[in-house]
Amino acid sequence: MMGWVDTDVCVAGGGPAGMMLGLLLARRGLAVTVLEKHPDFLRDFRGDTVHPSTLDVVDELGLGARMAEVPHRDVDTLQFTFADGAYRVADFSRLRVAHPYIRFMPQWDFLDVLADAAEELPTFRLLRGHEVTDVVTEGGVVRGVRARGPQGPVTVTARLTVAADGRGSVVRATAGLPVREFGAPMDVMWFRLTRPAGAASGLGGHVGPGQLVLLIDRGDYWQAAYVIAKGTGDVVRAAGIEAFRAAVAGVVPSLAGVVVELRTWDDVRMLTVRLDRLRRWWTPGLLCIGDAAHAMSPVGGVGINLAVQDAVCAARMLAGPLLAGSISPRDLAAVQARRRLPTVGTQLLQRAAQRFVVAPALSGDGPVHAPAALRLLTRFPALQAVPARLVGVGLRPEHVGP
Repeated sequence: MMGWVDTDVCVAGGGPAGMMLGLLLARRGLAVTVLEKHPDFLRDFRGDTVHPSTLDVVDELGLGARMAEVPHRDVDTLQFTFADGAYRVADFSRLRVAHPYIRFMPQWDFLDVLADAAEELPTFRLLRGHEVTDVVTEGGVVRGVRARGPQGPVTVTARLTVAADGRGSVVRATAGLPVREFGAPMDVMWFRLTRPAGAASGLGGHVGPGQLVLLIDRGDYWQAAYVIAKGTGDVVRAAGIEAFRAAVAGVVPSLAGVVVELRTWDDVRMLTVRLDRLRRWWTPGLLCIGDAAHAMSPVGGVGINLAVQDAVCAARMLAGPLLAGSISPRDLAAVQARRRLPTVGTQLLQRAAQRFVVAPALSGDGPVHAPAALRLLTRFPALQAVPARLVGVGLRPEHVGP
């Protein structure tokens, strides 16, 4: 690999936002270089939810058949169990869309589908194992990035640089873009357990005194999330894995026979929850999208889908100016302006859920009963289409366009 690459668009980060943007721009004939710091996509307990709006985009790209071949699980209901019973929160089957369900599939499989399609294009280049360390600036304009690669340092220069390198974005930090933090009352401990034959299907949450467990139906196993109060991970670990197993089984008694599969803390992954948003997503020559622009709470599992929608919007709005030979700050600001409503609106809904559902559940020491709003959804099932649409379709779904 040469130490210098010149391209039309440099994308830092090979996650859902970066790979989708790279594929879309390369399809327009632009030279695109995507830098991914890992040698592959194989990392567990990343966001694995692919929502109806994203599946629509995949169809528009002509990749629906490829995606369907990847092992997956389609789930159309979400319910929560409280001390006073089980309540269905969302029914995706009520949506009038092509894919009325949430698809769960390993993120690495989703990314492989995008990467394989992109690498069929002559103007696309994916540099695996290249970690971005800094941005290249000239006269106050971002002109590319510097990275560490398997064969040494690499500089990539471009007319447009896109930060899609996640919530810990090196690019946005080195570019000095200010972040607005909103905070979150919880962190999440992820693990997987065998799902016995005949177990309840779908996506379900279980709320106990000071505890919350989310179970994602992955066919022959549960992908489970044990939600803890913010910053208490060390306390939970100090109590020992045996106490952790007992706590999980205490909230979900049906797991008592399989929690023994959690043998050591190596079987559990910690996600530090953040909820933030850039005040300005761009600076001359640079645009941030996905988690680099707005780290989302895991509430609703919408992170991948907002990131993909950002990428679709950016590709549709910026391909023309790039093909015409120039990209202006006004063009970059227009992308943020269009994506502001779904980002701010979704984060407001997540903050409300954290404040009125998650925080009270984690702070209580007695039986937790369902909020009145959830009881209303169960009484009038047609209303379950509302949260299903907010989660599955979003406030402003984007489309690839011609």
